[in-house]
Amino acid sequence: MAVVLATSPAAGLPCSDGARSEGSLLERLVAQLLTLPIREVLIVVRSQDGWDGERRQIAARGPGPETAGGRPPDPARGREREVDSGPRHQICVSDGLAEDLRIVAKTARASTSPVAVLAADVVAHTDALALLLEHPARPTGAIVAGGDPAPLRPPVRTEWGRVVSAGTSFHEVEWANGTFRGVLQVGEAHLAGLADLAEELADLAQRRHLGRVGDTEVPELLLTGLARAGVPVHAVAPGALHCGRVATRPAAERAVRELADVDEARARLEAAVKSGDGFFTTYCVSSWSRHLIRPAVRLGLTPNSVTGISVAFALIAAVWFSDGHRAGLVVGAVALYLSFVLDCLDGQVARYTRRFSPLGGWLDAICDRIKEYVVYVGLVLGYTSGPGESWRIWALAVAALVLQTIRHMVDFAYAGALADRARAAGLRAAAPRSMAVPWDEAPAAAAASGTGSVLALSRRLDRGVAYWLKKMIVLPIGERTALICVTAALFDARVTFLALLGWGGVALAYTAAGRMARSFA
Repeated sequence: MAVVLATSPAAGLPCSDGARSEGSLLERLVAQLLTLPIREVLIVVRSQDGWDGERRQIAARGPGPETAGGRPPDPARGREREVDSGPRHQICVSDGLAEDLRIVAKTARASTSPVAVLAADVVAHTDALALLLEHPARPTGAIVAGGDPAPLRPPVRTEWGRVVSAGTSFHEVEWANGTFRGVLQVGEAHLAGLADLAEELADLAQRRHLGRVGDTEVPELLLTGLARAGVPVHAVAPGALHCGRVATRPAAERAVRELADVDEARARLEAAVKSGDGFFTTYCVSSWSRHLIRPAVRLGLTPNSVTGISVAFALIAAVWFSDGHRAGLVVGAVALYLSFVLDCLDGQVARYTRRFSPLGGWLDAICDRIKEYVVYVGLVLGYTSGPGESWRIWALAVAALVLQTIRHMVDFAYAGALADRARAAGLRAAAPRSMAVPWDEAPAAAAASGTGSVLALSRRLDRGVAYWLKKMIVLPIGERTALICVTAALFDARVTFLALLGWGGVALAYTAAGRMARSFA
């Protein structure tokens, strides 16, 4: 279900992208949505006058590829989705912001599937919308990009890929590092909370407790409320693709021209490469593994099959490591590196083809551990420094395994604690008072508890060399793989395990300290 808010004059602006005859921004957006898994579109307008003709035009054009923003069928996507030839369009007349929010609340209560809330003045590549709306997991998320905040680009703050604070023309955000681009999706798990939040906001709007919030800020208000309630809202970055709102005809025409200037095939390929990875993964793997994506798709490889090949290479590495001689250690290091490249490639293929599944995510996580621990065994078996050293090398290997297990427990336990806190708090905790307060309360609370300076320092270090040092110090899987490859090829298993224990211990202390600081924030 998609709720399209055509409540601003910009929704009716004419535009032409060269792929079809001129139509309005609303018509263009609805046509794009119909190529995505949207069963029904509810268009919210201020007046019925003039919209009946618009509705007839949308229905007459249908969801053909030429009305979808010029996106032709893509063989990488498999068989093109069959779209109902008679999709349902509803137009709902609203008298203002409060009524808009109540319509969203009613829609959320009635829906049994995720609900998307979009402004009709959004101009975007269809693939940019698909990054959020076509994700099979259908999580709660928002399209967030960089750039300076503006009236149609309200500020947000993201941490670890999630929106933790968002603003409107009334609500302020401290430490903003992104902007919201007008497209929000709420997953099934949060629909009841969305309905409660929308009704609370409607009451505040009716009592004029939201300051200078405008009639067109429904998506922004909902995102702000979700973030303040602690709901995990995924921040979806469009990358080189465009997604933004416009207010005037020149801006609309300029935005549509900018869409045409982008090489969508290349942009989609770049979007398949995960952002925010560690230094080694970013510069020594993803910098060239992207060139393997299309060949893998043409060969018919699925993400799970790539994962299986990655495991095979790790087993080969373990076998060569067990040889114990220098040549075997070097070959094992190369095989392990290629295994990690394929480990990155499976996710890239999944994002490029948008073939995600819970089984795939589970296999990827489990296989990462299996590969690493199998390599440990291979290194131990190949270490031949005399019979008296056998128990010592096994002790080092077990210690490295236990340390790595503890590190993963810390990460998963923290993520689980955040999820439990969000479930316990619920959206009902987002009382009218919290949304009626214009500033972001979290930084103030952090400062009051003495952790504000720590978090502020952490954010100031999110640039340049300091940014990469922060990425490396936690010893992510890329750096861990590189450490094993280099130390095994140049030295021996004993040096490898000592390096893993030393760096891993520092990483555990750093992570634990950061988790505690954030917990008090």
